[in-house]
Amino acid sequence: MPLRVLFRFCVLYFGLFIVVYTQPATLFLGPLNEFIPTDRVIRAMTWYSPVVEWTGRTVFGASVEMRLDSSSGDQPYMWTLLFCVLILAVAGAAVWSILDRRRAEYRRAAGWFLLLIRLTLAAEMLSYGMAKVIPTQMAEPPLDALLRPLGQISPPTMLWLQVGTSPVYEVLLGSAEVLGGLLLLLPRTALAGVLLSLVSMAQVWILNMTYDVPVKILSFHLLLMSLVLFAPEARRFTAALLGRAVGPASTPEPVDTPRGRRITMLAQIGFLLWFLIAEMIANVQGWYEWGPGAPKSALYGLWSVTEFTRDGQSVAPLTTDETRWQHVVFREPELSFYQRMDNAVLPAPTRIDTQARTLALSSPDGTTLGEFTFDRPETDRLLLTGQWQGVPVTITLRLVDAEQMPLRQNGTHLVQLYPRF
Repeated sequence: MPLRVLFRFCVLYFGLFIVVYTQPATLFLGPLNEFIPTDRVIRAMTWYSPVVEWTGRTVFGASVEMRLDSSSGDQPYMWTLLFCVLILAVAGAAVWSILDRRRAEYRRAAGWFLLLIRLTLAAEMLSYGMAKVIPTQMAEPPLDALLRPLGQISPPTMLWLQVGTSPVYEVLLGSAEVLGGLLLLLPRTALAGVLLSLVSMAQVWILNMTYDVPVKILSFHLLLMSLVLFAPEARRFTAALLGRAVGPASTPEPVDTPRGRRITMLAQIGFLLWFLIAEMIANVQGWYEWGPGAPKSALYGLWSVTEFTRDGQSVAPLTTDETRWQHVVFREPELSFYQRMDNAVLPAPTRIDTQARTLALSSPDGTTLGEFTFDRPETDRLLLTGQWQGVPVTITLRLVDAEQMPLRQNGTHLVQLYPRF
């Protein structure tokens, strides 16, 4: 009886979670995701906002309005939505147990439920894995990151920089996740995929918890899904570890005829190809849109300010001067960063006209900060002449070889006379 009640609860809870949290469900669209707006996942969750916001006010005494301008997966709205799912699953399982109390087993239904969980987990494993195999999730530390003092870097950014610093490590992490997804979708290797996914998701969830990455809800549920899939085989796995007889597989099948099993096997292989094609398309596009292959500024590079003249007077590099620059990073065609003397690194939306040799920097709110003409007499020298915050300035810059900075020297040295700390 307790196992049947637990099964009913799991079916309702995970079924509702996959539908209302929406991110896992959208992966089933495969390549069709490319035709859906990028904010589709968050906006879809606002369909339930009247109920969720009422629950937030009534139960938790808090405003839990969804922030559509945030990419966080752990907003108060989402936690409240999860609470609603939990209450619905508990209530639904109670009603189901009363109405269906005479049923002795749910083996066929369990087979379909576990297949759904396996497909969902496999889609997520392939999604996150391909984003590392084609390293777009955690790219190499950008030039502006090389300027930021360590104490000003947040824990999530530190994790991203740590993984991105070693592309080989990132690819290996992604390969393990992709392999887990592949094994999950091949019936004969499903248990191996479950075990690999369990280890991978445990690591991801721990990293999200300890580095405060706002994907805690999703990563924890993927870990739970791995445990749900492992549960039917737990006894056999324990017996194998103890050297005892293992016996046949315990995981229920959705169908019990040879023809039905062949059809489900082919369907899983079809889903595998569907998911792989989608992730290949998405991550190759990501490589060229925001990853290492994305367009770069015409003045791309990390530039050090060698001379700063204001109103015709040379300005000394004093840390108390908030208008003088230390460095400038030209990164993307329409985004740059400048470092003040107090080490603050600030973003500046940028307009560059290479024909007229003009450059304009703005604040994030659109206010123009500076307008310059530029001259590049040598590859590693740049001269800006114009106004900065309404004052005439002339700025001389020299290109820094970023590849010589310690964080970019990420090769492996088998022989080391001294450690590189």
